[in-house]
Amino acid sequence: MKTALIVLLASCCATPLMAQTRSFRCNNDLVNLGDAKSSVQLKCGQPVLRDAFCKPGDARPLPRAGSGNKVVINNACETVDEWTYNPGYGQFMTTLRFESGKLVAITYGDRVN
Repeated sequence: MKTALIVLLASCCATPLMAQTRSFRCNNDLVNLGDAKSSVQLKCGQPVLRDAFCKPGDARPLPRAGSGNKVVINNACETVDEWTYNPGYGQFMTTLRFESGKLVAITYGDRVN
């Protein structure tokens, strides 16, 4: 039992983790999960880095005309935006992830030197 606990603790400490949270302080305001991109930009200003990519959508079965078979369509994609903020010396680089225009994740990265 004691050995298993030591192995578990060692594996947790050896794995680099990105800290996640539900809110982020910008200037004198807070942004929270669920906030709109426009609200975040008003509170935090321009990010130091913007990235966007296409996240594949879910496959949707559609009925085929004239038969009982269904055709699966999976050409839709959802644009995911990631904005990175540099809150200043000694703080952690912070990446905000937006899906469907809403803030869905806040991730802290490396400390700013």
